[in-house]
Amino acid sequence: MSICSFILIEAEPGKVRAVADKIASVPGVLKAYGVTGPYDVIAMLEGESIEDLGKIVTTEIQILPGVRKTVTCLCTFSCPQEVQ
Repeated sequence: MSICSFILIEAEPGKVRAVADKIASVPGVLKAYGVTGPYDVIAMLEGESIEDLGKIVTTEIQILPGVRKTVTCLCTFSCPQEVQ
């Protein structure tokens, strides 16, 4: 069973598109969205464990040029509920 999370990303001004494009190519990232509001990019990430997700965030996403800050939100359920 995999674990899903959403990563809220604050990017440097003028670098939102470049950050989203780079994040979208990171293994484990299912989608990256440019958004309005307090964050600039939201990425949907999937991994085999919380440790796996943490490693992707800290070694692949947070180090990207233009990334200022990340907040990781773990998914606890989805609607409609997935059939397993």
